[in-house]
Order: sequence, then C-alpha cells, then structure tokens
Amino acid sequence: MPAVNTQGGATQVVAAVDVDFERARAFAARWRIPAAFEDVGRMLKETAPDLAIVCTPPGAHREAIVTCLNAGVWVWCEKPPTLSLAEYDEIAAHEREGGPYVAYVFQHRFGSAARALREHIRTGRLGRPLIGICHTLWYRGDSYYQVPWRGKWSTEGGGPSMGHGIHQMDLMLALLGEWTEVRAATATLARDVETEDVSMAIVRFASGAMVSMVNTVLSPRETSYLRFDFPEATVELTHLYGYDNTNWTWTPAPHRVQDTPADLGAPEQNDASSHTAQLRHLIDALRSGRRPEASGDDGRRVLAFIAALYQSASSGAPVTPDLIAPGNPFYYSMSGAPLPSTSAEREESHV
Repeated sequence: MPAVNTQGGATQVVAAVDVDFERARAFAARWRIPAAFEDVGRMLKETAPDLAIVCTPPGAHREAIVTCLNAGVWVWCEKPPTLSLAEYDEIAAHEREGGPYVAYVFQHRFGSAARALREHIRTGRLGRPLIGICHTLWYRGDSYYQVPWRGKWSTEGGGPSMGHGIHQMDLMLALLGEWTEVRAATATLARDVETEDVSMAIVRFASGAMVSMVNTVLSPRETSYLRFDFPEATVELTHLYGYDNTNWTWTPAPHRVQDTPADLGAPEQNDASSHTAQLRHLIDALRSGRRPEASGDDGRRVLAFIAALYQSASSGAPVTPDLIAPGNPFYYSMSGAPLPSTSAEREESHV
C-alpha cells in the first residue's frame, strides 16, 4: 500500500480481495479502501480496475493472474512469478498486444545506481564485465517454515533460490544480460523442508563474464552482496532488502586511482530500489500500452535460470538455456517432477 499511495495521485485503490473475507474487510478498513471481496472474479466485474496487484502465496499466482488478464486487467505480481516455466508460458498466452500484460515484482532493478551501471555496461564505459559475485545470505528459522505452503515444491516452487535469492539473481541477470551455462549444487543442511536451504552456482554469461552465486537462509549475519569487476573499476552493492546510492561502492582500477566515483559513473540522482519506483515505471507502461520491464521474456529470464540451477544440482552436469524447454521435467517443476495439482493441465496445454 505505501508504494501505491505514493504515486502522486496517479493511483486510486478500489478494492481488496482475500479468500478470508473478514481479513479483506479489515485490510480495506485499515487503508480506507472502499470495497472488500473474497472472489477475484466478482471484484473484477463490480469495480473494473485497470491494474490488479497479486501478492498471494506462489501456488495461487497462476489462477489469479489469468483471471485478471482474461478480464482485460493488467497485473503486477509478487515473486516468484510462478511455480514453473510451464505456468509462466501458460500465463503469457493470455496477454495481448498492447495489453493487458503481467509484470513481476523485481524492484531492485529500479534504483538509480543499478540503472546507471546497466547503462555503463551497455556502453562499455568501464570495459566488459569480467567477474561477478551474487550472494543472498539470509536467515529464516524453523518457525518461518511453520506456514503450511513454505518449504514445499508444490506450493512454494523451491527454496531460497526461488523465494529469496531470486531478487539478487534477477538484478545480476538484468545487468549482465544472457547467461550461457550454470553449474550448481544444492543441499538441505538445517531446515526441515522438502526443498534446499542452500544453493551455490558458477555461471557463465554471453559476454564471457563468470559469476559465483550463493543463496541460503542459514546465515545469522544477513547480507545481500553483489560485485562486478571490470577492467576500469570494481562496483559493489551491499544491502539487505533494499538500497540507495549509499549502499554502492565504486572503486577505480590501479591505473585510475585518482578517479572519483563520479568519474567512474556513480549517479548523482539517488533513487532507492523500491516497489514505489517499479510501480511508477509500470503505470507509465500501462498508460502507453507498451510491455513493461520484468514482463514477458524479460521477466522469464530469472525463472529459466533457476530451473537450470536446479537441474544442474540434480544431474551434477552443466546446463545451458536451450535445455530448459517443453519435454524437460524441469520446465514443468523446479524439482524435476510434475506438480500433481496441475500436471494434467500442463500436459493438455502442450499437446
């Protein structure tokens, strides 16, 4: 709600929906929303919104998104986008040219420092990227997994690679572009879950860059850390759940030791990464009828990467993007096995 309410009058919330009507009504009362519903279809008919924000558990994303798209309503959905690539592609078939489109919440792309660095990579200002680090070292105790849908392939889609590190990995991919190979390992070391509680990977990119990745929920000192080494500089981001320019460090190479961060391209404008920033971009796209960022192939990239990570960890072999396609079990489930509740639908949709 804070992100919606800080759009300078560009948005007005017309309804809240929850399968628990009393909870929907309490939420609506708290935020002074005029209507509350327990059914998405009824809400769409009675209020006709332009945009729906889906923040259900992952297992409920597909049905809510498809219902909204079929009603001509744009969607902004929380991560992870879907439980599988098969679900993602099924949803995409309900989009239409010019909208409605569905975008996914990857707010770390939208801070001013990330935007500046992406432009520098595009133009080669710091030289081509060489080495990267992408670490999501978070902590979630046993009580976190008492929520019934967490820690299960069929309802959460995966472990910290899917539900936590996805933000850092999406930012890494948005900056460095297409990946060409992943070699990974996963383990369940401490939590009583079906999924992993730690993953590690080595990733190659089309640019030639190599990146090390760690995703875990077992780190008492939590941090999110990204590092990019170029011939001209090292650029680092250290934060936890969000950043502004003060969380970035721009270090010149020895032959440029006199250069300041500004000389290297650190931005003067200081926009924090936030839902507010991404929603502003999404509203602009909606008004112009163009596909927003973190949508379509741009939103799919990180999900395909995670599927490859899980396949590599399962097989012990490197995985390339072309392998993550219909016919591959990891296309239908991050565990490599079809999800029982939707496998028939997936089978029918790919006949």
